Amino acid sequence: MNFKKAFGVAAATMMSAAALTGCATAKTSSTAGNKSSDNTIRIGVNLELSGSVASYGQQEKKGVVLAAQEINKKGVKIGGKTYKVKLFISDNKSSTSTAASVAAQMANSDKIVAQVGPAATAYATASIANLTKAGVPMVGPSATASEFTQTKSGQTQKYAFRACFIDPFQGKKAADFVYNTLKKKSVAILADNSTDYGTGLTKSFTKEFKKLGGKVVTTQYFQSGDKDFNSTLTTIKGKKPDALYLPGYYTEIGLILKQAREMGLNVPVVGADGMGSPKLAQIAGKKNATNVYYTTHFSIKSKEPEVVKFLKTYKAKYGEEPATFSSLAYDSVYMIVDAAKKEGEVSSSAIQKGLATLKNFKGVTGKITMDSKHNPQKSVVVEQMTNGKINKAYTVK
Repeated sequence: MNFKKAFGVAAATMMSAAALTGCATAKTSSTAGNKSSDNTIRIGVNLELSGSVASYGQQEKKGVVLAAQEINKKGVKIGGKTYKVKLFISDNKSSTSTAASVAAQMANSDKIVAQVGPAATAYATASIANLTKAGVPMVGPSATASEFTQTKSGQTQKYAFRACFIDPFQGKKAADFVYNTLKKKSVAILADNSTDYGTGLTKSFTKEFKKLGGKVVTTQYFQSGDKDFNSTLTTIKGKKPDALYLPGYYTEIGLILKQAREMGLNVPVVGADGMGSPKLAQIAGKKNATNVYYTTHFSIKSKEPEVVKFLKTYKAKYGEEPATFSSLAYDSVYMIVDAAKKEGEVSSSAIQKGLATLKNFKGVTGKITMDSKHNPQKSVVVEQMTNGKINKAYTVK
């Protein structure tokens, strides 16, 4: 779900704060944020609608729009008044500088009370400084890097929240799935080392897999934008692993899948939420996207009432099944509205407080309780692909 192209930690300058310890919250806001002056909940939508990870942003836009449409059918009662959602949607062009400027524009000129997005960790991180300065909270639907909600000194970013679980958590659960569900005892890793996303997942997966008793026969790396993986895959094939772990994004993983299968490397392939795009099978070829698994936040195979309803309304609106990123963004809007409803006020400060104390929120991506580091506590889903289609889902608790 990174949802979330993390080209290292974004070069956005964070506001300085008094040194605190442990999980203390950074208090860097220079204003009290924005407050609704009418019957609208003004939500900024800062997404990658073009550029390198536009697929994620486009999917999240669909989820945001659907959530707002549903809420606005009847409106939502908050503090004795009926409110409707008004969206301010902007394209950050998969750029850290643009993501930061969009956040400033929305907070200061559009007077949003909260922001959804960006999708990718780097771009979401780039938004934090300007939103914090304005006192406006944000929900990153798919910013999974653990550092996103934390300052370098270990403080919790007061205004940064997320709807997704974090990378170390999904890396650990992927290792558990490979060892205990797939019953594979040796793994080769081919990871994206140009991103915090890829290196972070590699670290957490490796640690847990070895702890369980598994063996990592080799760890190889690639970089974002690479096209030819044949030499590395030949080396991996020679190690005879039981499975491959590929922490990266659909753009490169699709090519790796294609080239691996073409050389007869047909062991199970396990990855992370960055594989959760319909374009994965398009790049790899449907036949090659078989015996493929990835950790994610949501599955169309779920029978939960909230999911069944979401699937029906999403398909009715868009004529297709929702991707993981759509569901995370959908939940993000409802989380913001739920926070305002719980606090009885449509303001940035009320929403910040409501998000920080969110408990047992029933979303389509699971039941969410926010911890002290602004990370949601929830289960992990592993989806299985056969011939380019999702045919089964597992829950790893």
